Amino acid sequence: MTVSSVLAAGSAATGTTPTTANDAGSADRFLKLLVAQMQNQDPMSPMDNAQVTSQMAQINTVSGIEKLNASVQSLSGQFVQMQALQGATLVGHDVVVPGDRLSITDAHAQGGFELANAADSVKVEVLAASGKVLDTIDLGAQSSGLHSFNWPSGTADDSSGLRFRVTAKSGATKLSTTALMRDRVDAVSTSGDSLLLELQKSGSVPYSTVKAFN
Repeated sequence: MTVSSVLAAGSAATGTTPTTANDAGSADRFLKLLVAQMQNQDPMSPMDNAQVTSQMAQINTVSGIEKLNASVQSLSGQFVQMQALQGATLVGHDVVVPGDRLSITDAHAQGGFELANAADSVKVEVLAASGKVLDTIDLGAQSSGLHSFNWPSGTADDSSGLRFRVTAKSGATKLSTTALMRDRVDAVSTSGDSLLLELQKSGSVPYSTVKAFN
């Protein structure tokens, strides 16, 4: 393979496909190095066609990876935009997110929790804003997954700051629990490649933390 044929092959490989300035620069530098290597090779042991082909394939692979990364970034941006449009429809609606604040409507307080495993015993402690235990609800055995509960709140309203604490056991083993609360979506926003929900009580939370929609 001659130097002119190598240059012709490089031109054919890059001339028919649009490339970025970085791609073109990388290919140009590679071809210059390859030509210099061939000009200074040992005449008694010249570079064979397989070596040249292998090196050409390497630069093409790098260029292809760069284009793939650019395509993935573009798709990621479009996905976030689609999420933002979908999230906008949630404004004014309730969602269920991690949190321990009770939602009170018509003298009834509601909360929820998630169990990673089935429990033999589940108890919910209703807490005043000060942390004092006001009542204990015995829910008995519960399966894994999402659950909700109600508690008569009497004269307390949604601004009273009532909270709750969940304890679950399987035999003598304490199980992991996640307290869940209902919150209202005021607005949506984006940060980098993440969609954020602006909630009345919880503030800004990632869209990915939403457990359910009401």
